Amino acid sequence: MHVPDGFIDAPVSVAAGVFAAGAVAVSLRGARRELDERTAPLAGLVAAFIFAVQMLNFPVAAGTSGHLMGGALAAILVGPCTAVLCLSVVLLLQGIFFADGGLTALGVNITVMGVVTVVVAYAVFRLLTGLLPRTRRSATASAFVAALASVPASAAAFTLLYWIGGTTDIPIGKVFTAMVGVHVLIGIGEAVITALTVGAVLAVRPDLVHGVQGSLAAPLKLRIDGELVDAPAATRDPEPAPARRSTRGFWITGLVSAFLLAGFVSFYASANPDGLERVAADQGIDEKVEEHGAADSPLADYGVGDIANARLSGGLAGVIGVSATVVVGTGVFWVIRRRKEEPGDAPRDHENA
Repeated sequence: MHVPDGFIDAPVSVAAGVFAAGAVAVSLRGARRELDERTAPLAGLVAAFIFAVQMLNFPVAAGTSGHLMGGALAAILVGPCTAVLCLSVVLLLQGIFFADGGLTALGVNITVMGVVTVVVAYAVFRLLTGLLPRTRRSATASAFVAALASVPASAAAFTLLYWIGGTTDIPIGKVFTAMVGVHVLIGIGEAVITALTVGAVLAVRPDLVHGVQGSLAAPLKLRIDGELVDAPAATRDPEPAPARRSTRGFWITGLVSAFLLAGFVSFYASANPDGLERVAADQGIDEKVEEHGAADSPLADYGVGDIANARLSGGLAGVIGVSATVVVGTGVFWVIRRRKEEPGDAPRDHENA
């Protein structure tokens, strides 16, 4: 649901840009609490994986497709503040190099796809994991529901911005119904992808899933007179701190998967317009759409301009995009991590050393 230039007028686009900049600033500070030496490179990997999967449009209705937004997936894996930064990196690179999502609409896209999806998804996920049994199956189910809720919420946020600053005069009720309706269907696809990915990571490295840290281990139970009751705190043996496991193998596996998805599987993605494009064409929202400022980019529309073979061109563009995203994302998160270690923010044991 990349909003192009011309859908939203200049004042609202500027306001959305200011809001997005504020959200990124807050997230930069919050990410310093979420990232450590293991998760900083993994956050870059999450951004690259989201870039890759966003190239895989899947059919949702006659003549309409959808793709992962990634807010729920990123928030659950690396934390909400880091997730906002992941999506911002992806959207920035897509807009500048791939002409996907307007440049003047960058603030709109970060707000709608990067902030709303993350906030809604993480709130739903934490609510459900607090209510359901603390198991991997419950966490996976919670990820499904959180992702499903985040997509129509994003569509509703776009509708609100369009109602305030839309460049065409279309009844807002029709826009809302069409946008939310099609994005509920897209949300099902988002939920499936998110649940499968979160479930896979939980199966092999649950220690790397931010959203369930410290919440999967159930309290010790004792059977008394045929009933299970919580064991008194004094009877519980303290658990040794888990040894730090290397993330290198996990990182390599994830990066190879992203390259395969973007470089090969993306060729088989649906060519139908996505939900926003379909609604815009049907409702007339796109009457004043503007040519993308990066339309002359050699990577515009996810292809390498000088390569005639569509399969090779698209695959190479995907590999370039994943590479750029993982380099930029990892660099950003390492800088944030290093700032966390500055004297003013050093952990207490460093201060006492």
